[in-house]
Amino acid sequence: MSRGAARGAERGRAAPAVPLPAGGAGPGRAGPRRWSGPMERPKMAELESLETAAEHERILREIESTDTACIGPTLRSVYDGEEHGRFMEKLEARIRNHDREIEKMCNFHYQGFVDSITELLKVRGEAQKLKNQVTDTNRKLQNEGKELILAMEELKQCRLQQRNISATVDKLTLCLPVLEMYSKLREQMKSKRHYPALKTLEHLEHTFLPQVSHYRFCKVMVDNIPRLREEIKELSMSDLKDFLESIRKHSDKIGETAMKQAQQQRNLDNIVSQQPRISGGKKSKKEFSASSELEVKNTSPMSEQDSGILDVEDEDEEEEVPGAQDLVDFSPVYRCLHIYSVLGARETFESYYRKQRRKQARLVLQPPSNMHETLDGYRKYFNQIVGFFVVEDHILHTTQGLVNRAYIDELWEMALSKTIAALRTHSSYCSDPSLVLDLKNLIVLFADTLQGYGFPVNQLFDMLLEIQDQYSETLLKKWAGVFRNILDSDNYSPIPVSNEEVYKKIVGQFPFQDAELEKQPFPKKFPFSEFVPKVYSQIKEFIYACLKFSEDLHLSSTEVDDMIRKSTNLLLTRTLSNCLQNVIKRKNVGLTELVQIIINTTHLEKSCKFLEEFITNITNVLPETVHTTKLYGTTTFKDARHAAEEEIYTNLNQKIDQFLQLADYDWMALEPGSRASDYLVDLIGFLRSTFAVFTHLPGEVDVHSTMSGKVAQTACMSACKHLSTSLLQLLLEAEVRQLTLGALHQFNLDVEECEQFARSGPVPGFQGDTLQLAFIDLRQLLDLFIQWDWSTYLADYGQPTCKYLRVNPTTALILLEKMRDTSRKNNVFAQFRKNERDKQKLIDTVAKQLRGLINSHHS
Repeated sequence: MSRGAARGAERGRAAPAVPLPAGGAGPGRAGPRRWSGPMERPKMAELESLETAAEHERILREIESTDTACIGPTLRSVYDGEEHGRFMEKLEARIRNHDREIEKMCNFHYQGFVDSITELLKVRGEAQKLKNQVTDTNRKLQNEGKELILAMEELKQCRLQQRNISATVDKLTLCLPVLEMYSKLREQMKSKRHYPALKTLEHLEHTFLPQVSHYRFCKVMVDNIPRLREEIKELSMSDLKDFLESIRKHSDKIGETAMKQAQQQRNLDNIVSQQPRISGGKKSKKEFSASSELEVKNTSPMSEQDSGILDVEDEDEEEEVPGAQDLVDFSPVYRCLHIYSVLGARETFESYYRKQRRKQARLVLQPPSNMHETLDGYRKYFNQIVGFFVVEDHILHTTQGLVNRAYIDELWEMALSKTIAALRTHSSYCSDPSLVLDLKNLIVLFADTLQGYGFPVNQLFDMLLEIQDQYSETLLKKWAGVFRNILDSDNYSPIPVSNEEVYKKIVGQFPFQDAELEKQPFPKKFPFSEFVPKVYSQIKEFIYACLKFSEDLHLSSTEVDDMIRKSTNLLLTRTLSNCLQNVIKRKNVGLTELVQIIINTTHLEKSCKFLEEFITNITNVLPETVHTTKLYGTTTFKDARHAAEEEIYTNLNQKIDQFLQLADYDWMALEPGSRASDYLVDLIGFLRSTFAVFTHLPGEVDVHSTMSGKVAQTACMSACKHLSTSLLQLLLEAEVRQLTLGALHQFNLDVEECEQFARSGPVPGFQGDTLQLAFIDLRQLLDLFIQWDWSTYLADYGQPTCKYLRVNPTTALILLEKMRDTSRKNNVFAQFRKNERDKQKLIDTVAKQLRGLINSHHS
């Protein structure tokens, strides 16, 4: 305790309390004012001082006992009063009292205080040591406690983290399934498993998100659910578009596979139908294949050209051909259909799918511009169509209402009409019969494939009958070239045979039987040339080709027979006939060749009945059947033979004209020559040698003597008539304006040479003077002018027994005018001769009478 404090305390104790008068007022308080006299004033002053003293005492006690912070109001009351000085005195006195008391107490306790101070000084040293120790201990404790504090802080943080983790685990326990479902949803969308993703989304929305709906991320998820649904919808539609694009690109492969399956099925059906029904007589597959190939080779000459374009090889037959469902993954369609169904947009999906497939159908049905050039073009076109409808058929049977039968039928009707139109257009460009036949086989396979899927294909088979007509035309064009080559390469000479093998080979090719020829020793000759067996073989080849087209068309035997006969008739009456006519009309063809053609056509005419039998054997339709078409080969070969005969006559006449062009008459000659003109002698020599050929042709006398004799007679008569007419034209042509009697005599010598030729019998078989009658017109005309027998002519004109019945008055007048002009020219020098004048008058008179006959005849 300090000295000041002790002194204050002592003062406080020393100050005696001043008792206030009872009922007195304190300083600053005014008591009730009383009226008194002079004697009462001292008493009153004393009372007031007592009150003031008591008040001051009270204030001092308050100061001593009151806290320092609350002493303000007390001191304020002092300063507000009027006894401030007295209060200060009181306060000083109270302080002095307290100081005295403090001093007394200090004096009483001084030794103890000194001892305490001494003790305290000692303690201070120890306390300093203790302080240092405490400081060191505190420092050490602080140093040691830092790690503990850090550990405690870490423990505090760990406990905090533990509480947070526990709370987080609890919350995550609720949120993790939501996040896992959302992650699963994203993974499914990423892996394009849209339908499971949609299921997950529905599960997430209705099961998990309501449990944690107060979290912000859940609200984001909830807000994203419509967008995710739309995204799933768009992604599934994108997959559908990829699917549609994929099947558009792979329709070719799908169709190829389907057609290969149909081909295998058809081959299997053929094997089953052709296998012997006798038990124990089954062939192995390879044996049957070999035997069937041999049969085709033996029966069809066109087998090498036509076989195998659509045949499946043995090793392919062993393998199982995958179906459309194995080649195409239809899951995008199913997923998209389910997704749109769940989302309530099935009708939108169905409308879109059908619209897109219709567009693809139009693209598939659009044929390439060069499709007709190769079979692969047609095959690819058919494969795409088949692939399209195989996919649609699969969709029809594996989905509920995505496509219906009415929609499929509508597409098929459109496809059928467009396909038939395209085939009609492009097949018309085909000029190769092998390509047309391959196309027919491809169309049949195309029809069989689609028929297997339930599509009606009757119109395709009807169109094949139209293509059959075109096929016949292409065959006719091809065989026209074949016939031309045969006819151009033929030597038009009888076929020589040196041994029995060659003889049998030719007889095997052409149905010829001649007992006399068989008896003849080798070497010998057939009467016909090589083109006869070749043409006959090619006609059979043509029939085989026609038969090949009729296969698999589901035609009856009668229809096949009728088709083959009609086509064969066209081959005979048009193609072969035109080829023969062209050969006959060639400029460089000789009479020998023409005669050989006549012989050949005669043999071919006889072979027509064998062609009838051949067609009957391969179609099993008897010729006696009603409405069976007959072959017109007989007419064809007769027409060709007649054309050859006419050509012989025409060629002879042309040769005669060539010789007549060498004629060089001197129409003003006064005297005739001693013999016939040189050109005419050459002409007669040519005719003799020519007609000699007819009687020396091999085989003519024995086999065709009647035919040959008739042709030779007709040719000879025609030549003589043409020669007679041409000679008459020489006399009457306008360039010959004047004619003398001497020239007429020379002309008569030439006519006599012709008559001598006719009498000599260049061709046997003429009766009497039949051949000479060809020159009767010339003979009567020349006799009339040379004998100058006008009186007889004019007198007997018009009578059946007239000597000059064949003389036309017009012809006589023309010739007479030419001779009158000559007489007039001569009269310039001999006008005074009486004979010439008389002759001139006679000519004028005869001419006048001839004009009269002509006018009367016309009237």
